Amino acid sequence: MTTTSPAAPVLSMRGISKRFGAVQALKDIEFDVSPGEVVALVGDNGAGKSTLVKAIAGVYQPDEGEVTFDGSKVDITSPAEAQRLGIATVFQDLALCDNLDVVANLFLGSEVTGAGMLDEVAMEKESWRLLRELSAKIPSVRIPVASLSGGQRQTVAIARSLLGKPKVVMLDEPTAALGVAQTAEVLNLVERLRESGLGVILISHNMSDVMAVADRVVVLRLGRNNGEFRVADTTSQEIIAAITGATNNAVSERAARRDPDATPTQDTIEEQL
Repeated sequence: MTTTSPAAPVLSMRGISKRFGAVQALKDIEFDVSPGEVVALVGDNGAGKSTLVKAIAGVYQPDEGEVTFDGSKVDITSPAEAQRLGIATVFQDLALCDNLDVVANLFLGSEVTGAGMLDEVAMEKESWRLLRELSAKIPSVRIPVASLSGGQRQTVAIARSLLGKPKVVMLDEPTAALGVAQTAEVLNLVERLRESGLGVILISHNMSDVMAVADRVVVLRLGRNNGEFRVADTTSQEIIAAITGATNNAVSERAARRDPDATPTQDTIEEQL
């Protein structure tokens, strides 16, 4: 795990707020990720993680706040705009087609053509290049995705996100429902992304995974920042205390004074939208 000081943020968010009707999902959020850095975004259900992730991915637009990317102020108005900027998102459902092979999944919607036909050779070569870059353990790019393990499927989804040469990759619960060996495989992928100089945002409930690969941990609670920790200088217990609100710090005290009746209903609201 790297312990060097990160470079200037590639993605920086300041004062981000988002409301759904009467529910304040996010309030004055600050969040950064730098090249070659893994930042874990953690929080209990209703903390606002899903809203922030979707704001970064262009699904939601903040009501207030400023976003900068590569030092320039930007408005992420859609998922297509996020991808154009260089933000790739791998959601938990992976969005893979089980009946198609690895190559077809990687290039679905972005097929390479030549002389009016699909250039299968070029796509296969690029598929192998991406998988080698990730040190992936996939026996063939011509087997159906349905025959792959959970870790291998996650590998395909991550490889597909790299086709657009992003600068930030966001992984939503990448190890959920995976066994020990498959989890280790995915965590190795996260490290490969960091070594490639990408900014990685890791959303996870698994504190062991977070402590294993993250450089920094950003905690959300009730839609607000409730702590930021460097993994090298903290413990999982300290992070869990911030997640649950057991910490007695200025951030949590201020949030309580502002909204003492706040309830963790943001994710429930999002699911209904």
